[in-house]
Amino acid sequence: MFKSYYGLKFNPFDKAINITNIYESQDIKELGARFKYLQSTRGIFLLTGEPGTGKTTALRRFATSLNPSLYKVCYFPLSTVTVMDFYRGLLFELGEIPSCKKVTMFKQIQESILSLYHEQKITTVIILDEVQMLSNSILEELRLLYNFKMDSENPYILILSGQSTLRNKLQLSINTPLRQRISIKHSMQGLKKEELNEYISSLLKAAGNTNDIFTPQAIEVIYSLSKGVPRIINNIAIASLMYGCATKKDCIDEESVYQGQKDFEL
Repeated sequence: MFKSYYGLKFNPFDKAINITNIYESQDIKELGARFKYLQSTRGIFLLTGEPGTGKTTALRRFATSLNPSLYKVCYFPLSTVTVMDFYRGLLFELGEIPSCKKVTMFKQIQESILSLYHEQKITTVIILDEVQMLSNSILEELRLLYNFKMDSENPYILILSGQSTLRNKLQLSINTPLRQRISIKHSMQGLKKEELNEYISSLLKAAGNTNDIFTPQAIEVIYSLSKGVPRIINNIAIASLMYGCATKKDCIDEESVYQGQKDFEL
């Protein structure tokens, strides 16, 4: 296995990497600043980006940074669900037992959020992932659900995260009321070319190797193949390390990247 061959304590390019080892790209820094602002204003935040650009990782990082005595985080990965399924899922995340009736569940969710905010001074942070999968009817429910005191109060933080197609869906006239209530937006762009070397080096260092395993030429090829998308970068890096280990290479050069990537192409 390449970990022992290259002196790594763990796979630095695995998606389960410790949140403290995440590289702070310019994209992540800008998103962090917006998250800070969101904590002070509350309301609805829209996070979009192409697959693999790091949306879920960024959300995980934000969630773990919150003080649990001040925030209750409810993470809800979505797929194609009905309104009733959606309400039940939210209530389970809030620690409530769902009613059988939609109107009662609606009231349960609002009362739970208000109770946490006013009685316990805890802000509910609801993170909805893969929102591009939701129907327009559920998006309309979101607008109604998070309308407190005639839309005069934000006792919650709601983060809508999804692929770039979500922006197109929100442009539909039926979703105008929800779109107008989104106060902060951010679109994930991935890594810039000049950040890639530091990105790879920082992950390798976190895993216990301070050597320059990847040559400058290899870095160039990885960026060319990945276009700066972190998930693709990680997959290529793993494939390259596996090829380098199999062929007993001390450094990962451009040939290792090409050959490693070739072995893992579908």
